[in-house]
Amino acid sequence: MSWRPLLMATVATVVVLGASTAHAAPSCTISTTSVNFGNYNVFTGSATDSTGTITIDCNGSAHDIFVTLSKGASSSYSPRTMLKGSEALSYNLYRDAARSSIWGDGTGGTSTYTNANPPNGPLNVSIYGRVPAGQDVSAGAYSDTVSAVINF
Repeated sequence: MSWRPLLMATVATVVVLGASTAHAAPSCTISTTSVNFGNYNVFTGSATDSTGTITIDCNGSAHDIFVTLSKGASSSYSPRTMLKGSEALSYNLYRDAARSSIWGDGTGGTSTYTNANPPNGPLNVSIYGRVPAGQDVSAGAYSDTVSAVINF
């Protein structure tokens, strides 16, 4: 049995601030904890799952926040790919623990995180990741950078 080294998807952060026409302008920031898949075993028959966190911190009267995730290095949301040079390892990021709703920008069947009335202060939202089983890849570190964007 051969174990493959660390595979990691890193979610980078981007902050988008909205504007208000009355009173003090609301503001929101976003930060992340990476989805780290650890070691991937090419011989196992089950997927490798992991989770990460997006922390949203709004103050003022922010309403209707939307968080989208980019495709990363991939040309589509399904699948996303982590790269080691030109070699690719498929994975994806999901909104739900069942890993049935791909987190993207709302296009092509992807979903976004939406909150019509975010709390005044930090809110943690889970990102669910999965690397499907049965991918024959060489040993090494695979990674991807996905941008998280908050609109309000």
